[in-house]
Amino acid sequence: MPNYSTDVIGVEQQYLEPEFWLQRLEQPHALVMTADEISDFNARSYRLQDEMVYLTEQPTELTAAELTAKIDSISGLPSYPRHFADGRQATDDELAAYRNASNFAAIAERNPVRFGLVVQRTPMRTFPTLDKLYSEDLDTDIDRFQETGVFPGMPLAILHTSSDGEWYLAQSFHYLAWIQAKHVALGPREEVLAFAEKEPFAVVTEAKVHTNYTPSMPAVSEVQLDMSTRLPLLSAEQTGHNVHGQNPFASYTVEMPIRDANGELAFTPALIPRHNDVNVGYLPYTEANVITQAFKFLGERYGWGHDYNARDCTGFVLEVYRTMGIEMPRNSSQQGYGEYGQNVVYDDNSSNEEKLARLDNAHVGDLIYLPGHVVMYLGKLNGEHYVIHDVHGLSYTDSNGEYYEGTLNGVSVTPLTTLGFGKNDTYLDRIYAIKSVR
Repeated sequence: MPNYSTDVIGVEQQYLEPEFWLQRLEQPHALVMTADEISDFNARSYRLQDEMVYLTEQPTELTAAELTAKIDSISGLPSYPRHFADGRQATDDELAAYRNASNFAAIAERNPVRFGLVVQRTPMRTFPTLDKLYSEDLDTDIDRFQETGVFPGMPLAILHTSSDGEWYLAQSFHYLAWIQAKHVALGPREEVLAFAEKEPFAVVTEAKVHTNYTPSMPAVSEVQLDMSTRLPLLSAEQTGHNVHGQNPFASYTVEMPIRDANGELAFTPALIPRHNDVNVGYLPYTEANVITQAFKFLGERYGWGHDYNARDCTGFVLEVYRTMGIEMPRNSSQQGYGEYGQNVVYDDNSSNEEKLARLDNAHVGDLIYLPGHVVMYLGKLNGEHYVIHDVHGLSYTDSNGEYYEGTLNGVSVTPLTTLGFGKNDTYLDRIYAIKSVR
């Protein structure tokens, strides 16, 4: 047998198999929430969380003051020094230039709100630039201008255009940031918003799938579709029996948004081979599906703000739950302090005993929040609580009392309470919220 030695404390090889955790569940396929309950859950989240917005409720225009405030909310000057990869600190003038690229001069008294659909996976950025800047520690895995990522078919409200015309200030259902214009197809408001509600629809339930290679239609050839991507399904009656040179009967035929020659919205069918994990409609919300979906990311490299063609801790959580139709805020503090779900928040006066008592009654899939991080609960084993999470660092004090610091930098199964949060605190010490998505 191979030697599966690891520097990750408290983990055996069998813990890396979803079946190990599935077999421990009493009713793995019992519904946690019905589709109607999920709809009500989402509606409550939108009511409670200001950062989550119904695009259907976006205004037709913004005043100069409203648009300026939107830009300021994402593109304010950094409060800490920022550095280039070679270690040089960005000057005040350089940072101001990134901000000024937001095109304040073009803000009018009345600014129309446009709409578009994302046509390929793309980042959303703090400023309208792909330049990467880092904190003083020069951790080049953490690009401080990277905010999040969006996937094909996602609707956006387009609020403004950068000075060079190559970026849009865009509002998704849970985030406002800059996106490259070439990755968005602009269209009529009603058409864009209707696309996101079309039925029947397919949901990608694998970490990543790709549409088939299509020589006659490059815009939808080998397009990456990440977990939770939702696209309308098309029938043979709608497409015929030849889709870009291939019979669609052994594939899922989805409707894809594309940009026409003028950058405007058009649609065409695309094929996803049926050997991929794709579900018609959302998955049922069960503990089994939470575990199964989470483990499909196991080993994927950590990607801050969806960088590295991957995702970070909150992106991991979001994509797992969105396969079941559940929507959440983007950032960990918005999630952790958010009032949606069954949320217990701790303060400096809370004891570790209180947190352990709550963990002893935790459900599979419960979300546990630490400053800047979130983990997903798997269960208790041999007196230790185990989680799966998309995590950057690794530290702990070993059985000899020696402090160890390494790296994880990917989706990992680990114990919860024995990991270190720096040298002086454990994960348990720093837990500030535990949320049940129920």
